[in-house]
Amino acid sequence: MNVAYIGAGSNIPPRATFLTEAIEALDSHRQITVTKISSIYETLPVGYTDQDKFLNMAVEINTTLSPRELLEYCLAIEAGKGRKRDVRWGPRTLDLDILLYNQENIKTEQLIVPHPRMHERAFVLIPLQDLNPAVNIPTQNKSVTEILGELPTTEKKGVTKWLGTNGEEG
Repeated sequence: MNVAYIGAGSNIPPRATFLTEAIEALDSHRQITVTKISSIYETLPVGYTDQDKFLNMAVEINTTLSPRELLEYCLAIEAGKGRKRDVRWGPRTLDLDILLYNQENIKTEQLIVPHPRMHERAFVLIPLQDLNPAVNIPTQNKSVTEILGELPTTEKKGVTKWLGTNGEEG
């Protein structure tokens, strides 16, 4: 059994619904079991900043899928939720990224694991820390907690736990 961590994000309403449906879709696959779900965080956009705030989270899964098969399934879930790739780092209904797959370093034309910029992004590291504070990021040879501790405070300020409200679509 393989252990993988997937980051999920959305900034097109209904954001929270897209995240919930993504987790349900992952867990409904016969070769995937969702084992842990992080809190949801509201985050400032990175890269292309002229867009709405994101909701971000992470999930831990057990799977017998290969990294390539898992990527294909994540892309299919995104497409099913109307994901468009018009603007790099632009608005999206749903974004699913394979952050870690066991402790493997994978580099193909379609997939790089660990996710290449995850060690620079509090919106990825904070939810991942919820799931497993000691998980090692192989390309950094440090735990998620160690890396998060080295990030500038300004990077972490844009990430706040999202509490949502009754009836809010997020």
